[in-house]
Amino acid sequence: MPKATEFIDEIIKFISELMEGGYAYASEGDVLFDVARDADYGKLSNRSAESQQGEGGEAASKKRSPGDFALWKAAKPGEPAWDSPWGQGRPGWHIECSAMSLHFLDGHIDLHIGGIDLRFPHHEDERAQSNSVTGNEAVTAWLHGEHLLFEGRKMSKSAGNVVLISDVIERGFDPLAVRFCFMENRYRSQMDLSWQSIAAAADTLRRWREKYARWRGPVDTDAARVHKKIAAIIADFANDLDTPRAMIKLREIEKDQSLSDGEKRLLFEALDPLFGLELTRAIEIEELPEGAQELIDARMRARGNRDFVESDRLRDQLALLGVEVRDTANGQEWRM
Repeated sequence: MPKATEFIDEIIKFISELMEGGYAYASEGDVLFDVARDADYGKLSNRSAESQQGEGGEAASKKRSPGDFALWKAAKPGEPAWDSPWGQGRPGWHIECSAMSLHFLDGHIDLHIGGIDLRFPHHEDERAQSNSVTGNEAVTAWLHGEHLLFEGRKMSKSAGNVVLISDVIERGFDPLAVRFCFMENRYRSQMDLSWQSIAAAADTLRRWREKYARWRGPVDTDAARVHKKIAAIIADFANDLDTPRAMIKLREIEKDQSLSDGEKRLLFEALDPLFGLELTRAIEIEELPEGAQELIDARMRARGNRDFVESDRLRDQLALLGVEVRDTANGQEWRM
């Protein structure tokens, strides 16, 4: 966890390399990046260099172009300052990120993550200065997450609606329910989280863990079919982290009557490390009274045959044994 204040010498060296390459120029104690020298400037944020408007006033008078940005700022009263070849001053707001990351990551970054609000100008400027020093794309992939709302409003301290994981736990919810909710939304689409969605996710996680604990018996496995389902979900993750599509496939496994219990159990075990939802977490499950499982199976067959009179009769019999049966979009469910 490097600190910019402890990296000043390397930052000055980085700026000097940009000046030597003709990508930057000194002006009245400042050093500015010349965006006109970077033909790709604006590519990350989908903007043209001509459309950029930088600082106004005194700062603008130092620039060759309005979009030029500061690599080094001349000292001002009350600000921290360091010695440099251009006089006392401090680094600009973007340069330390390039200098430190390229230093510690051996000149290349595989995945650069940040919020959508950082794409411009911060990441656009970082890309320009990094690529100018390395001579190629310094970052393989940029990933920008959209803003998160909570119950229709942006979370902020002033609005009093900041929600922490500790708040989720205090309400009795599994904190992985929040991860579940995030994965049902595309990372680059704005998301509106709510207590209702967290509660629903927690219920689904609990149901899946209970079902996993009951999916026992011989593993009658169609290996090709199992591997095909795993590959399809991995492909969704590889396609720009399309976790919502992957979550749909995970939900379908639960309801897929063509899969045996053993196959479903194998799929949960294979996919759990990818989703990180602890689907195989050991839980205590309630045991059915003697004879109840046979009634549950018979009721499922009756509903499949659309014999609702028999289905209701079997439900009443189960109720006498203390078993409540519900019909849901995910099929027949029971609890004591």
